[in-house]
Amino acid sequence: MVNKWELKGYILASRYRVAIMQALSKEPKTPKELEKELNIKFSHISRALKELSDKGVVECLTPALHKQKYYGLTKQGKKIIFD
Repeated sequence: MVNKWELKGYILASRYRVAIMQALSKEPKTPKELEKELNIKFSHISRALKELSDKGVVECLTPALHKQKYYGLTKQGKKIIFD
């Protein structure tokens, strides 16, 4: 398991990951909503969400849906943002 500081450093190493984590700290969003709100290309949003999901700080809240997938922070993700 990655320690908190390594994980925080990993997130801070990318402005895309930071922006997505901050946006999701307010409420769950779809990748399209993140693209529009953050003015970041969809491909960057998609890649960053996968990376953050793989690290266990973001999760898909509607995995059964093909479209309109909502993403939110996990408990670990909230600890990283709010601690």
